[in-house]
Amino acid sequence: MAAGRGAHRAGNGGFSTRWVSLFCISSFCFGVVLNRFWVYSDSITEDDRSLHEARRYSRGIQPTVDCDDKANSLQTGTILNQVSQTHDVIKTLEKTVSSLEMQLAATRASIASNDGGPNPLHRRKVFFVMGIITAFSSRKRRDSIRDTWMPRGEGLKKLEREKGIILRFAIGHSATPGGVLDRAIDAENEQHHDFLRLNHVEGYHKLSSKTQIYFSTAVAMWDADFYIKVDDDVHVNLGVIGSVLSRHRSKPRVYIGCMKSGPVLAQKGVKYHEPEFWKFGEEGNKYFRHATGQIYALSKDLATYISVNQHILHRFANEDVSLGSWFIGLDVEHIDDRSLCCGTPPDCDWKAQAGNICAASFDWSCSGICKPTERMKEVHQECGEGNEAIWETSF
Repeated sequence: MAAGRGAHRAGNGGFSTRWVSLFCISSFCFGVVLNRFWVYSDSITEDDRSLHEARRYSRGIQPTVDCDDKANSLQTGTILNQVSQTHDVIKTLEKTVSSLEMQLAATRASIASNDGGPNPLHRRKVFFVMGIITAFSSRKRRDSIRDTWMPRGEGLKKLEREKGIILRFAIGHSATPGGVLDRAIDAENEQHHDFLRLNHVEGYHKLSSKTQIYFSTAVAMWDADFYIKVDDDVHVNLGVIGSVLSRHRSKPRVYIGCMKSGPVLAQKGVKYHEPEFWKFGEEGNKYFRHATGQIYALSKDLATYISVNQHILHRFANEDVSLGSWFIGLDVEHIDDRSLCCGTPPDCDWKAQAGNICAASFDWSCSGICKPTERMKEVHQECGEGNEAIWETSF
């Protein structure tokens, strides 16, 4: 009776114990399955993410690197080719500019000279030009040179024609052009035809300016391998000079002479005083390396450089110092050749007997041959190379 009432209550809305147990077991199984699914799902998601990252990394690194390397390689090759072509073009332009600068310098100097000179674009090719720096008062010095180591008349023309050697006395004009001094030089030139007239007012303290104008005028008139400056109280052996220069003919920028670097003289009133001594540092300092002023030679490029830049090159009190300063900072080879500064007899005579004939001789104590008009012939007899040496020497 009691059992029947319990069953009846269950049928009227209650749950039997059996159904409750079945429901609990089913829920537990479903929960286990669902939990495993979530774990599996999370695992797949992480794997997908890793795979995605790996694929993205692969796409972002490997193919890009290969393409960039190939592109960079091609670009580098193109750039190198362009650089090579540009370098060739620059070299060609440099040669053209250098040629134009020489022509411009020649034109400027030709216009500046009194007689205008020959057409600078058709300058005659020669071996060397020697400008003998002289003054209005030096007629006897010039004659002593004409009587010894410098040919006259037809001999001078032959030297130019057969050896390509130009010899000229370089002189400017007086403060009053056309005056008695200038007329005297004109008359002397009519007789000997061995002057190079410069657009320059003569004066001892203007030697640096005269040197600049000499080189500019010479560059304008002759296309020479070398340009020489020499004082009119120095003895020269032309054959030896030619041999000295020929040894350096293939070099582009050479400065040949007896090199020195003496003290900068700050004291007023002394010979060779340098008013701008302060530019050379502390008192007691020495000059930079430069050739002594009695005689020196410049290759064509250096003479042209002076001609092109003459208006901005600073001039110190001493001409040889000025010239040396113009080459500071340039790629210039300084050649110290002691045959260009031999002494007068007996020094040059001893050297000649030993087979070392001097290229130039003078007395250091006088910065030239002492009493040159009286002694030039003596020096020539003792130290000269012989009158036929210049014709027998091959350059």
